[in-house]
Amino acid sequence: MATHVVLLRGVNVGGHNRLPMAELRRVLGALGYGDVATYLQSGNAVCTAPGSPDEVAEAVARALDADLGLVVPVVSRSAEEWAAMVAANPLAHLDDHPKRLHVTFLDGRPDPERVTALAAEAGALAPERIEVVGADAYLHTPHGFADTKFTPTFLERRLGRVGTTRNWRTVLALADLVATGG
Repeated sequence: MATHVVLLRGVNVGGHNRLPMAELRRVLGALGYGDVATYLQSGNAVCTAPGSPDEVAEAVARALDADLGLVVPVVSRSAEEWAAMVAANPLAHLDDHPKRLHVTFLDGRPDPERVTALAAEAGALAPERIEVVGADAYLHTPHGFADTKFTPTFLERRLGRVGTTRNWRTVLALADLVATGG
């Protein structure tokens, strides 16, 4: 059993896809996952589970659909991947405010040609910045996330991958959950 971070996209946002975190914990427990902890009400969980992060994400998505009729994208990272992602943030030096730094977690590595095309397009969106590293898109939104062009939908279209975004405060809180075992 390895520790995984599980991220759901689009739950409890604007009254849509209602999912109490107690229900998410129950679903994860029913899958046989252990040490389940959730953070906030937006589909963030840490748990121990067998299998790869992709296998965990797929199992959680299937269970949410089967148990609750909730069809939402799910992305997962191992504890090691999470720690590496935190350490690798290429934009952390730009801002110390955790609500102006974000990461969009993609369901896989995007095609390098798409990343290059996005980088070229992103120059016109300054002062906002984006750096794609593997399956993670790091964002700096100096005017806040509410008005950014770098929404998950925008990035999904450009990169051809499903994604969900978390602010740096949430990223660090989940890193703490991983470090303490939930």
